[in-house]
Amino acid sequence: MVVRVPTERFEDVPDFDYEPQYVDVGELRMAYVETGGSADGDEAEETFLCLHGEPTWSFLYRKMMPTLAERGRVIVPDLIGCGRSDRYEDRDEYSVEMHYDALKTFVEELDLTNITLVCQDWGGVLGLPLATHEPERFARLVPMNTGVPNGSQEMSDRWHEFAEMVATADDLDIGRLVENGCYSDLSDDVVDAYRAPFPDERYMAAARTFPGLVPTSPDDPGADLMAETQELLGEWEKPAFVLFAKEDPITSHDRDPLRHHIPTATEQPDVWIDEAAHFLQEDAGEEIAEHIVDFVDRT
Repeated sequence: MVVRVPTERFEDVPDFDYEPQYVDVGELRMAYVETGGSADGDEAEETFLCLHGEPTWSFLYRKMMPTLAERGRVIVPDLIGCGRSDRYEDRDEYSVEMHYDALKTFVEELDLTNITLVCQDWGGVLGLPLATHEPERFARLVPMNTGVPNGSQEMSDRWHEFAEMVATADDLDIGRLVENGCYSDLSDDVVDAYRAPFPDERYMAAARTFPGLVPTSPDDPGADLMAETQELLGEWEKPAFVLFAKEDPITSHDRDPLRHHIPTATEQPDVWIDEAAHFLQEDAGEEIAEHIVDFVDRT
């Protein structure tokens, strides 16, 4: 069964006054917000496609959007099962392929081009495959606290414990989960904004399943797509700027291998985001946006 979050759940979300828009992706409705850009939708203008991860939504980019909007069009979708987007109630409906196909359809339906991909966590796990498989649409990559897990990587005991907790916890508090992944303290209204898309357990299937979808063996579903993506990233010729947070215990060790794997990434400044953790957009969104605008300007 497909469920849709009641709109009143988002009435008290702070500092996020963007009107939601929607794209049909198969039987589901995918939500997004948009700002910036020229009135005539000039194909040559910069387009920033900002992709969140588990278990957040487009709200995560609110601190970055104003600065990026001064430089171009900003598109920030909610992945299926997240934010205002529709979701399946049945956990078995979710897969890497389903999420990837939904994102691919979204980008094709909006006919986005000249894209600077800004992606974190699952936003990179899904966005980097799309960029490498449809490179004609993408101008630049900005991977942040993310990776391309093809099943050959070693997963820590801590990660396995986290995946099990998310899948099985009797009372999964999404707001506290996000807060625990931040370096800074979050206000109560911001914590509540991350809880907003999850009125009850019926709405939580995507959040529950994301960690378990990460390929941990080369035979897992989605591993082939990730392996292809790693190979294509090794051949990437367009600009790439890798931005990771120093205080992220989940992905910080992946930063240098990714930066040295993408050929053009080492042509950009060697930057770490200080005093930021896994959800670095929340901790240092304004600073990150300035780095990205500077990157676009010099490339």
